[in-house]
Amino acid sequence: VKPRLHWDGEVVRTKHETLGEFHFSADTAADGTEPTWLFTDNETNFARLYDGNNASPWVKDAFHRRVVSGEVGAVNPKKHGTKTAAWYHLTVPAGGSVTVRLRLRPEGSRGEAFGASFAKTLKERHAEADAYYDAIEPPGMCVQERAVARQAYAGLLWSKQFYHYVVKDWLDGDADQPAPPEARKQGRNHDWPHLFNRDIISMPDKWEYPWYAAWDLAFHCIPLARVDPQFAKDQLLLFLREWYMHPNGQIPAYEFALGDVNPPVHAWAGGASIASPQALASMAPRYTVTSTSWNEFSRNS
Repeated sequence: VKPRLHWDGEVVRTKHETLGEFHFSADTAADGTEPTWLFTDNETNFARLYDGNNASPWVKDAFHRRVVSGEVGAVNPKKHGTKTAAWYHLTVPAGGSVTVRLRLRPEGSRGEAFGASFAKTLKERHAEADAYYDAIEPPGMCVQERAVARQAYAGLLWSKQFYHYVVKDWLDGDADQPAPPEARKQGRNHDWPHLFNRDIISMPDKWEYPWYAAWDLAFHCIPLARVDPQFAKDQLLLFLREWYMHPNGQIPAYEFALGDVNPPVHAWAGGASIASPQALASMAPRYTVTSTSWNEFSRNS
């Protein structure tokens, strides 16, 4: 289900069938720069990639063509679509900074987007984050060590991403796109037709490596158990579910070769993650992850 976005002269109005209605605002930058709103659709540029025909002139590489190549006609002049961006032309001085404020709010929210409530909310979130990390970071850490730890945790939390890969659909191809080559049905991952991934998963890196790697994920879950033990437990169990794990007991490795063999670190990560102080604070989550995973690991051994 695609979102619908449009500029109403003040904010971008967004509507989605299941997520509801929101409005997205971009404030004047700290140096006085006003943003330019760009709109396009999240559609593949078949003309450029395959010398085919585009169903719409507004395709997903439009922002690059407009910003980098200066192609004014690449974006929708009527300011609506399924993708939008606030484009700022900023000059950041050496050693300086320029602040840009953005806000996404549910439809019907009261007050100015960037009024007193914005600064108040931001200050409260900072205070909550400080209190949270003060409670979980080991005592005796200096200021620099605390900063490194928080940056590392932020990297882990920021690398969570929605991932959707259904092997059967990939083998069959999309109804409205060119049919895949027949060789695909005997190529990589063809022997994983049960695999159905549609979850928030910890990625190695959302930019360079936007796909899961079972080995990396197992290591991620050990420090994640300190900041979000429930998420760490759920991630480890997710890869042991029947729509992930192969009937022969193998854990999917990564999208380009699900059947690759990885070191047996998943069981070790399960034990290490539940041993964290945060996970041990509740015996119930600990019992769940160990009892459930034991049955699945017996198939994986």
